[in-house]
Amino acid sequence: METWLFFVLINLKKLHMKKTLIILFLAIGLVSFKAIIDTDFTLTGTVKGLENGKTVTLERQDEVLGMVPVETVKIENEKFTFKGKALEPSIHFIQVQDIQGKVAFILENGKISFTIYKDSVAKSKIGGTKNNEDLQNFNSAAMKVQKKMQDFQGANMKKMQDAQANNDEATMNSLMDEFGKMQSEIMTMTASFPENNPKSFLSVLFLDNMFNQPDVDIEKIKTVYNGLDASLKATKPGKTVKTKIENFKSITVGSLAPEFSAPNPDGKVISLKESLGKITIIDFWASWCGPCRKENPSVVALYNDYHSKGLNIIGVSLDKDAAKWKEAIAKDNLPWNHISNLKFWSDPIAELYNVKSIPATFILDANGKIIARDLRGAELRAKVAELLK
Repeated sequence: METWLFFVLINLKKLHMKKTLIILFLAIGLVSFKAIIDTDFTLTGTVKGLENGKTVTLERQDEVLGMVPVETVKIENEKFTFKGKALEPSIHFIQVQDIQGKVAFILENGKISFTIYKDSVAKSKIGGTKNNEDLQNFNSAAMKVQKKMQDFQGANMKKMQDAQANNDEATMNSLMDEFGKMQSEIMTMTASFPENNPKSFLSVLFLDNMFNQPDVDIEKIKTVYNGLDASLKATKPGKTVKTKIENFKSITVGSLAPEFSAPNPDGKVISLKESLGKITIIDFWASWCGPCRKENPSVVALYNDYHSKGLNIIGVSLDKDAAKWKEAIAKDNLPWNHISNLKFWSDPIAELYNVKSIPATFILDANGKIIARDLRGAELRAKVAELLK
């Protein structure tokens, strides 16, 4: 199991295909860059207790391909070195042969140092540049909270099990409240960091992550973003946050749905505008999404019953494999328009609509105004029937 060195509390109350699937750790590796300029970086590391000849790999995370090796070197006298050129700060990873887990760090110009321990990647230390020192300090503070949470769980496991067996809601609620207070410490650390560190690269990453929370405080995000250093706003994640801020209000019920277009399975570009009917459903789904596939038969039945009365559907897939996408369309007999950029969760349409889980639906009127969202099954059928009666 890989060790991610960013702690973030994600409270998942729904189980359907969440973009972030576990509490406590957030891998922010999707922010990666390939371009270069003339300023060098040097990564120097010590791996305690590892013999000569073992390999160390510098990795980045591609939005579609996943982890991609950048360069591999061999350890000599417990030391390794990487040299190169970086355009701007970005999250990268160090993977050491025969050591479980990866060390996340911020690749940027300057001298970056690592101390990695063979028995525990979590004990690793990073530093050398201001951003990596910020990361190390944040990790250390978050690790203390995590340790406290783990100790609490271990000490109260039997108490919770007994309370569940006896249906003792008072005890269960008390334990959950206590645990929740510790979880809130992580939330507070993450939320307050950008306000207190307007020049740190971590700040823009944490701001971006705030869009993944169940209740997005867009005004706070906007205020904190405006206070960030100009150099952060010019980075790729900084521009992403700006785009999300600008698009956020456009996806609320009562507003016009943002226009988009993308290729269909035959490569023809299809737009939302040309797909509008009297009523239109934008259906975000994917071939790999079990709940989506399970929902498809009822959507097909709905389409067959109401298409002649003015119902249109445009499917936006978060697939990354064209063959599997096309196969799912055929197998599930989905007769409406389908488009995909084949970019998985980095699909620009999903980002435009702030879609964090699938299936997700937006119901539009003939003018493209959003009149409902995230309806499924009987609720979706009832709404369509009401609108087309």
